[in-house]
Amino acid sequence: MRSLPATDPIPASADLACVALRATAWADPVSVASAFADEVHACVLLSGADGWSYVLRRPDRVLEPSGDPASALASMLGAPVSLGDGPPFQGGVVGLAAYELSARLEPTAPQGRTGWPDLVLLRYPALLAFHEGGRRAFAVGRGPDARCAAARADAALSWLDVPRRRRSDGVLARSVALATTDADHAAAVAETVGRIAAGEIFQANLARPWRGRLAPHARPFDLFARLAAQSPAGYAAFLNLPGRALVSNSPERFLSVRPAAGGLWAETHPIKGTRPRGSDAASDAALADELRASPKDRAENLMIVDLMRNDLARTSAPGTVVVPELFGLESYANVHHLVSRIRARLAPGRSAWDAFLAAFPPGSVTGAPKLQAMAVIARHEPPRGPYCGSLFWAGADGALEASVLIRTVSLIEESAGWAFEARAGGGVVADSDPAAETDETAAKMGAILKALTGTP
Repeated sequence: MRSLPATDPIPASADLACVALRATAWADPVSVASAFADEVHACVLLSGADGWSYVLRRPDRVLEPSGDPASALASMLGAPVSLGDGPPFQGGVVGLAAYELSARLEPTAPQGRTGWPDLVLLRYPALLAFHEGGRRAFAVGRGPDARCAAARADAALSWLDVPRRRRSDGVLARSVALATTDADHAAAVAETVGRIAAGEIFQANLARPWRGRLAPHARPFDLFARLAAQSPAGYAAFLNLPGRALVSNSPERFLSVRPAAGGLWAETHPIKGTRPRGSDAASDAALADELRASPKDRAENLMIVDLMRNDLARTSAPGTVVVPELFGLESYANVHHLVSRIRARLAPGRSAWDAFLAAFPPGSVTGAPKLQAMAVIARHEPPRGPYCGSLFWAGADGALEASVLIRTVSLIEESAGWAFEARAGGGVVADSDPAAETDETAAKMGAILKALTGTP
């Protein structure tokens, strides 16, 4: 991957208080990003719940904080400032928190190393923002003064003129295979059910990996672009790091924080409960109805709702934690999911980063009680790296939007080409059937396998 120089350097603690917006013609963000997708630190965040997508390049500061991460984000953003009209994210920090960041937040959490950074923060002073529903697009620049902000916005506009790369056709994976057999995963589920019966835990999210290597002609961005076309997801993302790349097709919000009446409001959308899509409209509707009525899946979802309520309460004003939606149905290319919403107002003096760290890692991909479930997971899985961590953006106004990194492919550049790993898992509870849990992982991996090989 080629590295380009950063934009004009500014001091590490600079207050990026000035914003410049330049309206521009609508364009497809994936196509725009293809022009420089091989650059180190190129990033694409596709449409979340608010409908906005972002293309970013050339951060002016990159930080892999060591030790306690509590003050790391504030050191990158400076003092909070209010933003005007325009997209929710108007420049700031994009961060990748690996699952193993949990070991730095809680000494009793399982310790493990993967070669991926536990936490990397990238500050982008310019970006392109796209709203597909409104057919709107903006170039955004931030800086310590209006002149600098305007220059950066104008520079971002020029990204639209860079020749775009043709998307790769054909099979993207030279090889892909399960690293854990069906029998071994079913045995892990059965052992976990036994621990639940013994009263050790209530639920644990067990996953298993698929591993392989991209074809010589394929690049990580090709996989991202194909997933975006074939199986769009609310929190799809692409991030290039030196010698590594992340391709996420996640449907799940971890945490959203926005300024509103009374302060900062946080919301999380845990996913628990899954059925495959049907082969025709009638069978598809029947599977969705079966999921909505399933006592096992509703119980699985409710356990995580209770866990996330407790996690949000750690940084929220008393009495503000509510559940506006319980057991909602969301449908994607390969699966139906049960999704709930929990909302709370952060306590005075608490930031979005405080709420993120208090709730990390996401309860939907650990289990309950969280630390005990993580210990059970560590018995059956190698360290996870980005999988089940979070990719997020944090704005200068105190807002934050974070995904759960499920349906995610982690790629490492080696002498023989790009090696990749993708995992899929599910919540194991007292009445889980090992064979059904094993089948569920395959259903969840279907869209990624189709994008890699042409067949699910």
